[in-house]
Amino acid sequence: MISARTLLASALLAFAMTPGASAQQTPPQGCNDTMHDDFDFWVGEWNVYAPDDGPYQGHNSITKAQGGCLISERWSGASGSTGESMNFYDPLVGAWRQVWVSPGNFIDYTGGLNADGAMELTGEIHNTGNGVRAPFRGVWTLQEDGSVRQHFQQQGSDGSWSDWFVGIYVRQETDPRAAEAAAARGE
Repeated sequence: MISARTLLASALLAFAMTPGASAQQTPPQGCNDTMHDDFDFWVGEWNVYAPDDGPYQGHNSITKAQGGCLISERWSGASGSTGESMNFYDPLVGAWRQVWVSPGNFIDYTGGLNADGAMELTGEIHNTGNGVRAPFRGVWTLQEDGSVRQHFQQQGSDGSWSDWFVGIYVRQETDPRAAEAAAARGE
């Protein structure tokens, strides 16, 4: 008959000999290839305004995570809207991908840098309220002053494209209108 002590010793020995049981594991390398840096111009803490010195639209926090493999977005709109996205270079399709989730919409689109160096993604939007699905596109353009212009468009049933959102991202730390943005957030 096998004793409990023998079973315990056998189990511990088997565990110690399995790959990955060592406490000295090396962490995975992460995403160090240059294509994983294509969207880095969007990383930061941003106040977002309507174009042409328009009103404050909201705050967006864009962070890089998971060893440089993921860019996470957390949107908080001035009107109370919220949403989050995961952005990553997808090696399975050889393109950048964004998956956006909010209480009102799901967006999934892919693409990459265009000839002008702007991030351009195309895909589909799904409105959770009415179930409508439509072609959707977005372009993020780094401006000379360091701001980022974000332009989203949705295609109508007649094939025409209309603006869905246009925002100018200004880094919080250099925003000359920071007091206005903070007041709009109730700070």
